[in-house]
Amino acid sequence: MMVIAELDPQPEPDAPGLTGQIAEWVAASGPPSPPALVWARHALLDWLGVTIAGAREPLSAMLRDELAPGGGPCSLIGADGGADLHTAALINGAAGHALDYDDVAQAMEGHPTAPVAPAVLALAEHTNADGRAVLEALVAGVEVECALGLMTRGAHYAAGFHATGTLGSFGAAAACARLIGLDSGATAAALGLAASQAAGLKCNIGTMVKPFHAGKAAANGLLAARLAARGFSADPAAIETPQGFMATQCPGFEAAPFRPDPAAPYQIERTLFKYHAACYSTHAAIEAIGRLRREHGVSLADLAAMTLRVNPRHLNICNIAEPRTGLQMKFSLRHLAALALDGVATGALATYSDATANEPRYVTARRKITVAAEAERDRMVTRVEIVLTDGSRLAAEADMGRPATDLAEQWRRLADKFASLAEPVIGQSRAAAIIARIEALDQADDIGALMALTR
Repeated sequence: MMVIAELDPQPEPDAPGLTGQIAEWVAASGPPSPPALVWARHALLDWLGVTIAGAREPLSAMLRDELAPGGGPCSLIGADGGADLHTAALINGAAGHALDYDDVAQAMEGHPTAPVAPAVLALAEHTNADGRAVLEALVAGVEVECALGLMTRGAHYAAGFHATGTLGSFGAAAACARLIGLDSGATAAALGLAASQAAGLKCNIGTMVKPFHAGKAAANGLLAARLAARGFSADPAAIETPQGFMATQCPGFEAAPFRPDPAAPYQIERTLFKYHAACYSTHAAIEAIGRLRREHGVSLADLAAMTLRVNPRHLNICNIAEPRTGLQMKFSLRHLAALALDGVATGALATYSDATANEPRYVTARRKITVAAEAERDRMVTRVEIVLTDGSRLAAEADMGRPATDLAEQWRRLADKFASLAEPVIGQSRAAAIIARIEALDQADDIGALMALTR
């Protein structure tokens, strides 16, 4: 009788690490939920509006002059002419963040659409991808960058990194990998390529470099996906490996399962949109002051003193005490509080001028305002306490951390915001046509007509 020796059981293959889990999900996940696609349309409309207007900013003109003097086949949004694929992603990405009027994600601690949309749109225009694929890629990119943001538990941002530039590079890479259909191995390589390009320092908040971070992240992710498609190699565990991205840029990082509940809402459904053209961390103060102004009939002339009670992180984000330029104003809690109490339209781009930053009565008013950091305070909640010249006191809080629940009303507000930003640049009829095309984007065979309208 033949005796067959028993073989030792073979070990199971190692489970994929975080980079591998993300790559497998990007490559193999099914279509996102209908609500996620609705949110993607909202995010894209908002981003196009701020990009069309942001194309008029000096930094956008500098980038066009330096990087695209000869034009190219891909659209430069809000401008004449075009650029090559990668340059279009960079310039459009910077223009989209130039006004600091684009959307926000708490999970990412940054601006989710700014690095992803320009990469996806440039690539979709280049490859003639359809509108549904664009929306699905946007959902995937935002999911990746926000999931990574949650895993950092604030340590990455606290260490001085601007997450829009760093985590945004992974979002753009994931979105582009999804759009061109990379398999999981190539997607992991794209994420590895993104890991070595991701950069962005908070010291440059309040300068032209901050929006440049968004443009570079878009171009980084796009290049990463395109090179990975050619077989370019990278560490398949570059996010979580020793000496990888998290080990070097996020103290105390511990990987968590990526999207453990497939039925959970997508991160894009938690997007927060701006209706004031300044750093989002200033919005709670603006809203609370506006409410006190409306309810009590007070004005800047009534101000004796004001205290803004904020999370300590605000001190390194939007605490420029003596802004000298319109750009610096966007990151000055004190100055914006004075404007809000004066009833100035903080959603109007013209408000953020060098003249307003240096207007004597606002300089005097902001010196009456104190910013007090409270460790226990939620970073989306600000408490405002005002002492009036007659000695009376007023107080109010505002919480800007809650995503909208009425999506029809959100679309209406975003369409109004888009029109106010785009019409001065491209005209009323073209702005209306863009709104209509975005609303039906999931049915579009390609995005060529949409992109032509943005020029």
